[in-house]
Amino acid sequence: MSTRKDYLLGTTMVAGAAALSLTLLAPGAAFAQDATNTQEAATSVDEVVVVGSRIRRDNYNAPSPTQVVTREEATLQGFASASEALQSTAVTGGTSQINNAFGGYVTDGGPGANTIGLRGLGPSRTLVLLNGRRVSPAGSRGSVGSADLNVLPTAMIDRVEVLRDGASSVYGSDAVAGVVNIQTRKNFEGLIFEAQRNQPVDADGAGGSSRYSLTAGARGDRWRAAGSLERYERSELTLNDREFTRCQTDGRRPTAAGVSRDYIDPLTGQSKCYPITGTGSNGSAINSIGVGVEGPLNSAGNRTFIEIAGTGAAGTRPGLYNRFRPNSGVTTGPMAGFEGVGGTGINSNVRDTFDPRMLNRSLISPVEITTLYGEGGYQLNALGNAEVYAEVLFNNRQSSQTGYRQLALDYAKGSPLIPAGDLRNSVFSADQGLNKGKDVGVRAFIGFGNDRSSQEQDFNRNVVGIKGDFFIPEWRYDLSASYSKSRSEYVSEQFIQNRLIESLDVVEIAPGQFQCAQLASNPGCIAAPALSSQVIGGVLPKAWMDYIYRPVTGVTEFEEKIISFGVDGPLFDLPAGKVMGFFGAEWRDSEIDDTPALDSINANLYNYSSSQPTRGSDSVWEVFGEIEAPLLRDAPFARELTLNTSFRYTDYDSYGDDTTYKVGLVYQPVMGVTFRGTYGTSFRAPALFEQFLGATSGFQAAGNDVCNNWGADGVNDNRKANCASEGLADNFQATSSIAVYSVGGASNNLKAETSTNLTLGLVLQPTLPEGWGDLDFAVDYYEIEVKNGVARYGATNILEGCYDSRVEDFNNEVGMCALVKRDPAKNNQLTVENGYVNLATDVVKGLDYTVRYRKDVGPGAVLFNLGITQYTEIASRLFDVDPLEDFKGMINNPEFTGNADVSYAWDKWRVRYGVDWIQGMDSYDYYGQNPVTSQYDLDVPDYYLHNASVQYTGEGWTVTAGVRNLLNEDPPTISSGVYNRVGNAPLYSGYDYLGRTAFVNLTKTF
Repeated sequence: MSTRKDYLLGTTMVAGAAALSLTLLAPGAAFAQDATNTQEAATSVDEVVVVGSRIRRDNYNAPSPTQVVTREEATLQGFASASEALQSTAVTGGTSQINNAFGGYVTDGGPGANTIGLRGLGPSRTLVLLNGRRVSPAGSRGSVGSADLNVLPTAMIDRVEVLRDGASSVYGSDAVAGVVNIQTRKNFEGLIFEAQRNQPVDADGAGGSSRYSLTAGARGDRWRAAGSLERYERSELTLNDREFTRCQTDGRRPTAAGVSRDYIDPLTGQSKCYPITGTGSNGSAINSIGVGVEGPLNSAGNRTFIEIAGTGAAGTRPGLYNRFRPNSGVTTGPMAGFEGVGGTGINSNVRDTFDPRMLNRSLISPVEITTLYGEGGYQLNALGNAEVYAEVLFNNRQSSQTGYRQLALDYAKGSPLIPAGDLRNSVFSADQGLNKGKDVGVRAFIGFGNDRSSQEQDFNRNVVGIKGDFFIPEWRYDLSASYSKSRSEYVSEQFIQNRLIESLDVVEIAPGQFQCAQLASNPGCIAAPALSSQVIGGVLPKAWMDYIYRPVTGVTEFEEKIISFGVDGPLFDLPAGKVMGFFGAEWRDSEIDDTPALDSINANLYNYSSSQPTRGSDSVWEVFGEIEAPLLRDAPFARELTLNTSFRYTDYDSYGDDTTYKVGLVYQPVMGVTFRGTYGTSFRAPALFEQFLGATSGFQAAGNDVCNNWGADGVNDNRKANCASEGLADNFQATSSIAVYSVGGASNNLKAETSTNLTLGLVLQPTLPEGWGDLDFAVDYYEIEVKNGVARYGATNILEGCYDSRVEDFNNEVGMCALVKRDPAKNNQLTVENGYVNLATDVVKGLDYTVRYRKDVGPGAVLFNLGITQYTEIASRLFDVDPLEDFKGMINNPEFTGNADVSYAWDKWRVRYGVDWIQGMDSYDYYGQNPVTSQYDLDVPDYYLHNASVQYTGEGWTVTAGVRNLLNEDPPTISSGVYNRVGNAPLYSGYDYLGRTAFVNLTKTF
């Protein structure tokens, strides 16, 4: 039976700063126990190692602020997985994280991966540990460089320790912004079955998740063994399942006169839905055709295309058009059967941009995860009473995403696939790559339908080691070796470009019957369908679809080998106590091998990114040490003064050597008042993908071409001269998207980045009158500055830097102009190489506030926790000469976030109520907008997420039930065209997309 004291031992660790939460607790309270562990087990350990230090100590009086979250607290909050708990606002401070809402975006680690980045500095600067040892990166595609939280063994986790402080000197590269250490259950005996179900209330079963696990442990005189087997499943939540994603609108503010700036659909009288993209009405049209008539050469010698006359759709005015959609009611004129929906001076919002299948896209992607974890040890009674130990982790993740594809199908001028008549003489543009050099006569914007991508990832981590008493009295040693491997197969459905090309090159063999012109050299080629209303509407022959559209598969492998050795113990005695030391060495070797599908390597995927293989390796030797010295104890105005120092020498094969250090101090002048502080340096070698990423193509809209309308007033002289030198007219408008290639920086002399980290803290633990309870308060100031940061310029910055450069630099392709090419033969298409380089400076400053209050009330005890994170600066710049741009308070970068909870425990019952808070944000100043007159809504209000739960513990079983997002709070909405959106809401991990969700957890002990 669990006692009330057992419960308090677990929950008091959640307050925020471990030095605050646990200073008053007995040493045994370090290990939080669940309901099945006994009080004797909780007090059997008198020395522990807590993240942030490698020295064993009997309390948590450490100089660095550390947050501790127990499994019991995570259960009471309704988290069904370690990923959900770690990505919560309470842990991340409200900074945006890559989670399951990013399935349709290009992210490091690929779709389906979940990562964590502290202080807003990204996952590559946050180190994840399992039992104090690194968790190797996992994921798909070329940009794998961080731990995937999906691999963690949720069932075996005892607690999570979060160090929000730089620790490169203690743990090595990547520990720039902080460290997350997952501790598994120790000395576990028995058998536990656990089941949990989370079910969104308003989504008809969609988006629900289930987790089932079996955990077992046994011990003998000289051995121990424990492990878990678990299964986690989450169903898909689509855009159609939530109201705020069913109808994406522009979301423009009305004019001062109250007139809507959104396009009002004449068919509905409401703002029109634009669910095809995240940009509202800027999305491409579907179910329409693009046409034109070839005009005279312009002053630059390029061909022009003029629009053609036709009957306009409702909501347009008569005139010239370059877009038409099927309308059987139009029976006369040059475009019989079609009505105009776009053209110069014509509102393009009337184009069809809606297809019900668009709402099948994933809002939260589905996943199935199976995890097997085991650990054990055997006492040798030799080699210093040594224990041989081992850990093994197997994890399989199967994730997928549903998308929507448009097919822009180009019919060549004069093609027999175009109906005879004026339409066959149309000239829409020059060849865009599908017509073997022939002009595009008609472009069909076809709503192709839903596509699906999937990933299957296998992750394996093996650790073996030996630890025992060193030959020096009171010293211990630990020698371990680990091997980890991640293998991911990623599949996506793609249009195969060479097959599209051949299928569009046809001859008519009978009236209305066609075959590929080069059938002899392309056996199996299926002719494209003739242009018709049905084809434009997305009704396509299956045989042709099977020919030009198929799944393609890539494979990503990541391997890491680690050998680590350390010794720790007392160095000598001071009047205030023993000086403790830890010294060690480590070798790490990592290798990445991403092989995309052959069609991707050969750039044979139509309107989709191409990728080259990413292959590379690196290794590092390190020696490190840590010393903790009690300088004063029980002296006047110095109840405690402790100094902690650490250092690390690092030697990379690729980046040479460097030394990092950290100095920390804990000062307690009187009982109940503690000052603490640290200052350290960090060193991060670029991740393998940052070094070796194979060229990966992407595309930006033609509107981002910096030479568009370069003759307008306000354009600087350098840009005018450089655009003109390429023969572009002063009113030039690009019609081809910009190809952007991202590449690794190893060949560009990429260097390691460095940083500094300062923390200063105050802890108050006043002694209250008897019966008033216990009160703890802590405030910690943090300041992190990253220099020589590894990043990419960005295509926009490269283009602006090139075209604004001196004319002689532009002509000689010097500086950024070496990264830009323009091809006159392809409609003046721009190509930009956007590789990883050393350029960025990132600065993050702020304060963490933590309050904990506990009091006995009636038959039980009440516990109140409050944690607030304040960012005083979140700034960055590309170059040293640039000013720092501060993003604090902008959307996705809240100045304040907080979490509070109150719980009451008595006898077998526990109840909890919690609130997460994200302060309102706006971005008007950054974009130069007047918040009163701007047409954009760039302001989101304060956001609150309420959670409630109740827990009952019986003989050998515990049931927990509750509701997350109790008030069913929808994410706030913003206008399109500025930020990435999900429906009408910002794409931001701090908001809950599921809505009100009920959960129940059942734990049974045998």
